Amino acid sequence: MGFDFDRLVVDDVSRHFGRRRALSRVSLTCGAGTILGLLGPNGAGKSTLLAILSTLLAPTSGRVRYGEHDARAAGPMLRGRLGLLGHDLYLYPELTARENLEFFARLYGLDRPRDRVDGALANAGLADRAGDAVSGFSRGMRQRLALERALLHGPRLLLLDEPFTGLDDASGRALVNRLRGLRDEGAIVIAATHDLDLAEGLLDEVAILREGRLLAVPRAAGPLRERYREAIVEAGAAAAREGRAR
Repeated sequence: MGFDFDRLVVDDVSRHFGRRRALSRVSLTCGAGTILGLLGPNGAGKSTLLAILSTLLAPTSGRVRYGEHDARAAGPMLRGRLGLLGHDLYLYPELTARENLEFFARLYGLDRPRDRVDGALANAGLADRAGDAVSGFSRGMRQRLALERALLHGPRLLLLDEPFTGLDDASGRALVNRLRGLRDEGAIVIAATHDLDLAEGLLDEVAILREGRLLAVPRAAGPLRERYREAIVEAGAAAAREGRAR
């Protein structure tokens, strides 16, 4: 298979945009066969962290290691092991579902591209719409197709930014099952999400960000929503105390 890794390590990573600090000394580790949820309010730094992990953005300080390598050392070999589903779905609306997937299969230089595309369309539940232009698809259909686009090349690390957006209940449950299958196959899945109900039974680990900082996750038993709220409220109270102390 060539380049591969079974562990992702984020070591003291910060990212500044001018005077704004989007991430501040974030550290976490995630191994193969794990689904990690990135939680936090809007503007917490989740998308910035995903951009860094996907090598689209370099950290201002700190280091990300993919196994024993960083992004600069691994270069193009690393990018061949990454899959990304962001707010931009990277689909061409004038092309059909099949044409979109075939285009990306060629970009990745995949063998047996037609078989891979057939499998991806089946996984997306779009085999009967393969010849239809994507411009006529609902947001949920485009979301499912874009996920399979991100998985065509069998990435080790899958990065998802709000993957449940636009999905109805049935599609959301299907995505949960798809991600569980990827975990069972040894993928590292990192998903930024606000949908705590769907995430509840899916995530193996949780990282909560607030204003670019990683928060301690309460260990007490209880629903994820309650633990998330407790972490955010405690962080807000601590920030208020710090402000008064100044």
